[in-house]
Amino acid sequence: MFTLHEPPLFTRLRDARRILVAGAGGGFDVYAGLPLALALRAAGKEVHLANLSFADLYGLDLDVWLEQDVAAIRPDTVARGDYFPERTLARWLETHGMPSTVYALSRTGVTPLRAAYRALLDHLGGVDAIVLVDGGTDILMRGDEDGLGTPEEDMASLGAVAGLDEVEQRLVACLGFGVDAYHGVNHALVLENLAALQREGAWLGAFSLPYDSREGALYVDAVAHAQHSTPDHPSIVNGSVAAAVRGEFGDVRFTERTKNSRLFVNPLMAVYFCVDAVGLARRNLYLDRIEHTVLTRQISSVIAEFRDDLPSLRPPRVFPH
Repeated sequence: MFTLHEPPLFTRLRDARRILVAGAGGGFDVYAGLPLALALRAAGKEVHLANLSFADLYGLDLDVWLEQDVAAIRPDTVARGDYFPERTLARWLETHGMPSTVYALSRTGVTPLRAAYRALLDHLGGVDAIVLVDGGTDILMRGDEDGLGTPEEDMASLGAVAGLDEVEQRLVACLGFGVDAYHGVNHALVLENLAALQREGAWLGAFSLPYDSREGALYVDAVAHAQHSTPDHPSIVNGSVAAAVRGEFGDVRFTERTKNSRLFVNPLMAVYFCVDAVGLARRNLYLDRIEHTVLTRQISSVIAEFRDDLPSLRPPRVFPH
């Protein structure tokens, strides 16, 4: 039973002792999970951070690998190039005196990614819950919408984690409502999908990230640190969310990467939208087709073939107010 004074996500995690918070879609997605991790640690939980990685993991030293496709990244991990969100976050965590290992998962299909998750869970001694975090909301698309955003990595993560039946609580939290409009996602359809999840008992509510909270202030600081550390490729998603947390609005400029775009930073970007991962996976129309994929490009091919076979797509809808 849920109550109004406690967000359902935290109700579901109340009895969990060890929790893995994992970025689902690659890049800087793990940063969207940082406020949740901080809040859960403050509540006495043991929390670990992981991320589906876009970094060049195959150039890493052998001693960082726990098993194939999962590496333990620390502040001093040596890697080629400056783009390494997991190490950047590890360094920020170290400067704040927090546990500073961030686990990097290779960008693969569902089968090896699930194996990597299982190897990580074994390394951690098992977990009671996994919270997949999406920077944006395209993980909520079921496949028949006019635009899906960038679904490959999100669906690999959702498929992998939904199949981890040994983990009691498998949840999804999305931060950055609206940012995926620039990848073709229609957010009226996102809301329609959430309504369907509510009818099926998989919707876990929404709550905002306040700037004047410890979690909000540290998140904004972590995003600023990441922008300084990777000036050539800062996170547009987290930059937008951090601006929203600060109370900025409209076409906010924080990187040259968006100079040819018109942004719409707004308070909804600082709201977490939460669902049950298994329920979300159940509603997806093609997730079963990617179950045995090994490579990310196989997921792309399966999605394209699935959409080619659909008689029609759900058209974009306009917000009526």
